[in-house]
Amino acid sequence: MENKEKTEVFMMKNVWNVVESKKLTTDLEMLAYRSNLIGSDRTVCNWGGGNTSVKSKEINFKGDEIDVLWVKGSGSDLATIKPENFTGLNLQDILPLFEYDDMSDEEMVAYLEKCMIDSKHPRASIETLLHAFLPFPHIDHTHPDAIISLCCAHNGKKIAEEIFGDRFVWVPYLRPGFKLSKLIAESVKENPGAELVLMEKHGLVTWGYTAEECYNKTIEAIEQAEAYITSKIEEDYVFGGQKYISLDDSIRTQFLSQILPIIRGSVSDDKKMLLKADSADDILQFVNSVRAKELSSIGAACPDHLVHTKRVPLYVEWDPSTQSLEDLKEILPNLISQYKLEYREYFERNKNNGDVMFEPAPRVILIPGIGMISTGKTLAMADISGSLYHRAIAVMKGSTSLGDFVSLNENESYNIEYWPLELYKLSLAPKEAEFSRQVAFITGGAGGIGSATAKKFVADGAHVVVADINLEGAQKVADELNQKANAFVAAAVKMDVTKEEEVSKAIEHAILTFGGIDIIVNNAGLATSSPFEETTLQEWELNMNVLGTGYFLVAREAFKLMQAQGLGGNMVFVGSKNSIYAGKNAAAYSSVKALEVHLARCIASEGGQYGIRVNSVLPDAVLQGSAIWGSRWREERAAAYNIHPDQLEEHYRKRTTLLVNIFPEDIADAILFFASSKSSKTTGSMITVDGGVPAAFTR
Repeated sequence: MENKEKTEVFMMKNVWNVVESKKLTTDLEMLAYRSNLIGSDRTVCNWGGGNTSVKSKEINFKGDEIDVLWVKGSGSDLATIKPENFTGLNLQDILPLFEYDDMSDEEMVAYLEKCMIDSKHPRASIETLLHAFLPFPHIDHTHPDAIISLCCAHNGKKIAEEIFGDRFVWVPYLRPGFKLSKLIAESVKENPGAELVLMEKHGLVTWGYTAEECYNKTIEAIEQAEAYITSKIEEDYVFGGQKYISLDDSIRTQFLSQILPIIRGSVSDDKKMLLKADSADDILQFVNSVRAKELSSIGAACPDHLVHTKRVPLYVEWDPSTQSLEDLKEILPNLISQYKLEYREYFERNKNNGDVMFEPAPRVILIPGIGMISTGKTLAMADISGSLYHRAIAVMKGSTSLGDFVSLNENESYNIEYWPLELYKLSLAPKEAEFSRQVAFITGGAGGIGSATAKKFVADGAHVVVADINLEGAQKVADELNQKANAFVAAAVKMDVTKEEEVSKAIEHAILTFGGIDIIVNNAGLATSSPFEETTLQEWELNMNVLGTGYFLVAREAFKLMQAQGLGGNMVFVGSKNSIYAGKNAAAYSSVKALEVHLARCIASEGGQYGIRVNSVLPDAVLQGSAIWGSRWREERAAAYNIHPDQLEEHYRKRTTLLVNIFPEDIADAILFFASSKSSKTTGSMITVDGGVPAAFTR
């Protein structure tokens, strides 16, 4: 095979802006600026990984000048860290620790808490002592792909000598903590000409006498390693060369829509997971390669990856050119079950007193021809797992171009994955809510009830798909939810519920975006009003198509998906007071609203064996934010009661026994109740939310 032209696998750039940096007035502002620059490049810093520091003079509460170490607070991400996310510690209180022979993690954490200049600061980085013991004012510790490629190559130290000469210190792998910090400081002291530290199987440490010098040294070291590694890469022979051929995009999408629900069901037996599919070029190059299975089983490319990716991914041996989709659907549950069994055995072999096992399901699944599926309790966490495996692939590409890829052994990996100081970062995440790990699909999502329901679901932990024939309106709702959450929690999709293909595509969109669906809110609506004798066939069919056939099509596709997932599910139909009460001059609307609630009961009777619950909410006169009440329906209903349209809201309030108006949020509350664990033993039921209209009492 003819070699392709060598391509750059790394793209490190120095982006220091002298003009911007001169606007900063404090050491802490400069530290945040430097941290953001290196953290925003994920080839340099993993999400949440790496740490930076500066030493400065500060005035303490007594008015005395003291030396302060400002270091990244645990749980922060360098890409977005702000000055308030750093922790200040009295350096003179820390430095005596250098004379200690050893110190446990628990002792170290307790001691450093006493060194903090402000108890309101976050807990200091787990590598604080590394920054304290090195006698430089500015220090960066990062995990660059190119550097880790060296540090994870069996001959890495020798190659580092070719690149850096005698300007580096190489330290063997030790878990971060007191011993590693002291070892690095001693090694640098013994090598006064050193400009950087290479940490075996871990990362890079650089320093400087100014923030800019420190940043420049970090970038320079990475660029030198990148240039050397790039010169060694031969694309045709990366990972042993190509073994499998990728599926065409359209076929890959079709396959993913079929296998993601199966994967989601298989990885969610303990706790539900959301899924992210990724078919980027680097992913496909790896999963399709000769050595993918072998390399993926060696271990993590960096200790920081372990909490998010586990020690190894699940590699699926499946040949897209000779095996079928049905073959893949059949083997996936078995392979995932085997992975979970092996993970439990790994936990039992290595566990320490007090350890509690994480979900044993894989965080990363690799499939030839298709790509990577990552899993997580949120889409953001699934994305982090996947993003870290991109980094792992880059490291393996570099290491195997230099020699053999090596990683932590099993016990070393376990002791990072279940390390209390590493797990502390996860404990800072918000507690899970009622609908965490669940996906709600809402039809009519751009309207008053739909948008209110979407907002309440997201506020209570869910991810949502806002489906509406009005895509612009649906996208506006989704954008507002994502902006408020500062994360991707809502997707918008155009869907006409009367069109079978559009319904199918919208459900597929939800699968490809989040991995599946747990909750369906059948809420798409319209309404017409006319005396029975004036009701046209066109009007009748319009109501029947949208409110009857539309609810049927959405529920049917969702039912099939929920069966495939095997995780149960919830459907909530938004009916109407007219589902029970024969509304005046609304024969078409009232009849099909009655059909809706009976359809819901029929589905409930068949869904019970699969854990699928189906219930109905019956609102009345929800005027605010409603597209229906902004149409001719308002005038038609006012005419039916012989009142002015502006009098409708008061008319509806007065006819209720509670003398109240009904708002979209009231309906949303009832929908969430039926979808929640609070109604886990209720199906085929109805709740009226109408202020009490006696004629519509259900019993």
